[in-house]
Amino acid sequence: MNNLSFAVEDYIEQDLFLSTDSHEKEETKNTEKKFKTIKIVFGIFCFLLLCELVFFKYITPCMSSPKLTISGQNYYSAEEIARKLLPMNATSWLDFDVQKAVSILSSDVIIENVSVEKKFPDKILINIVERTPVAITMFSENGRTNSFCVDRSGVLFPCENGYKSTKNSLPIISGLPIEYMSYAKRIPAKYRSLIEQIAEISELPQNYFASISEICVRAKEYGNYELSLIPSQSKVKVLTDRALNEDALKYMMVVLDVVNKIGTDVSEIDLRYGAVAFRTKMDSLDAGE
Repeated sequence: MNNLSFAVEDYIEQDLFLSTDSHEKEETKNTEKKFKTIKIVFGIFCFLLLCELVFFKYITPCMSSPKLTISGQNYYSAEEIARKLLPMNATSWLDFDVQKAVSILSSDVIIENVSVEKKFPDKILINIVERTPVAITMFSENGRTNSFCVDRSGVLFPCENGYKSTKNSLPIISGLPIEYMSYAKRIPAKYRSLIEQIAEISELPQNYFASISEICVRAKEYGNYELSLIPSQSKVKVLTDRALNEDALKYMMVVLDVVNKIGTDVSEIDLRYGAVAFRTKMDSLDAGE
């Protein structure tokens, strides 16, 4: 009887233990399912938040008006450059055509070089290199005398606003013929060596052109030319050949200084052909008669 009672008790205890263990396992499974569900929901919310951030930070800016960052300009303001690009009708960063923008800005004679870059998500970087004047020239057109700046390559462009105030004085060149290109005016190729010489002299520390009021180009037969320099502090003209350099200008100043100290009636100094010749006012009157 006792053995049977012990057996029943053992069975009841084992059954109770098994049922308790099964219940705990079921609760553990339910808890794990809840955690998995929470993780999935949390992951979905994080993904949606990330998508929203990407949309508002990257996608929305691409669809809005592009932000222009313009650098390098001196003659034009950033607003003027932006107005030049209005005909593109670029309503968004995605619609902005880099090649078309380069074409529009490059058609302006004042702009020598331009680079345009799109930077994700909404920036347009524009860097402009404007033409640098090395001289001023004048020519008549439709009965009017117009003045233009000349850059190192011989291209003519308007010289008002920022180009009027430069570090060194810009020499005035007269007598230059003008060529017409499809988008600009330019001096003929045979005179560009003169412009190159002027540019090199302008880069020197001494401001030689401050003492010269005008450089006159005098055409000769067979396509050659020579120069007539008009000093700013003297009424004496100086004839010279095509070689305009620092040594020639120093030599000219020495000769002018000697002439001014002597106080003669010299009206013209000829420095051509490696010698110094003078022409007096009397000679000019005799030649006029």
